[in-house]
Amino acid sequence: MFYTCVNPSCTDPRHRRSRPAAKRPASAALAKATKKSVLRGKARGLRIDIHCHYLNSEVQAKTASYNPGQYDALVKFANALTRETNMKQGRDRAAKLTDIGTRLKEMDRMGVDIQAVSPAPNQTNYWAEPGMGAELSRVVNERIAEIVGQTPERFVGLGTVPLQNADLAVVELDYCVKQLGLRGVEINPNVNGMELSDPRLKLDKFFSRVEELGVVIFMHPSGFTQGERLTDHYFNNVIGNPLETTVATSHLIFDGVMERHPKLKIILPHAGGYLAHYWARMDHAHAARLDCHTVIKKKPTSYLKKFYFDTITFDTQMLRHLIDKYGADHVMLGTDYPYDMGEEDPVGLIESVPRLSAADRQRIMGGNAMKLLKIRK
Repeated sequence: MFYTCVNPSCTDPRHRRSRPAAKRPASAALAKATKKSVLRGKARGLRIDIHCHYLNSEVQAKTASYNPGQYDALVKFANALTRETNMKQGRDRAAKLTDIGTRLKEMDRMGVDIQAVSPAPNQTNYWAEPGMGAELSRVVNERIAEIVGQTPERFVGLGTVPLQNADLAVVELDYCVKQLGLRGVEINPNVNGMELSDPRLKLDKFFSRVEELGVVIFMHPSGFTQGERLTDHYFNNVIGNPLETTVATSHLIFDGVMERHPKLKIILPHAGGYLAHYWARMDHAHAARLDCHTVIKKKPTSYLKKFYFDTITFDTQMLRHLIDKYGADHVMLGTDYPYDMGEEDPVGLIESVPRLSAADRQRIMGGNAMKLLKIRK
């Protein structure tokens, strides 16, 4: 049964209001292991994973009857083998997605001290009616806050908001940050096929509030929305996810969102998609064509340099290029845990980058995330 109100000023007794979940003490064994990990992290510098996901089983059960897969590009544009493989992955990795004890063991194996836990990308639920979307967001956010509350030395949280309604998104953003202590929100790069810059969504009020609160946006794709040519070979993830990020980021730049909101701190997964590695073409277009500078006056890359990128390149030289272009202060360790398209050895990848100073290595491993997410040692 969904509760019916997320307005924090509502006093109607008929409206069941949710509350932050109570913190539960960790087991003695977990507390001991956590203390050991924390001491190790402090000794060598914290390693913080900016890109990892948690699947909320309660929300999954609540939405099952609505068949949310029909709205998910990764499901819609997939052949039978891909769907079968994804279902098997869901079964095989269920514990990694939902069980915190398993997650902590995996973090230790990978050399990660802290995860910035964000929702599974398909649990933004923009397809839902706005009120229901707000209610689902509340369930997702309170569970992430509970995880953080149980083991605050190992986790910080990123929530979700119902972007299908800008006013409700602002309400939930405030609740995430002010009441739950989350460090920002994960959003998808489009809302039911509409660009984040689409005037119909009226998201400038949301972006303004993000700036005011000084929190981060983690913009994570869930396939490419026009994926008819990407159904085979898992292309709508392999190609589609970086493409979706590329298109959405380009709109944020060219449609003036980044110009109107210069204090936005947006993290792009998968090393920024294709745009981060083929940036010069849009600068050329901006100079060469009238239709490419109808809104912004400065070079597109002057806005692109404001974004942050994770390290999920799967290649040392590509990561070196990313660091060279955007600076070691704008690149952060990421894994995409626990999915099979993730980076299994994030520390090893960063350590393999040639000509990387010890100071820059520590910035990428955790220093940048500490600053961006306001994490204290």
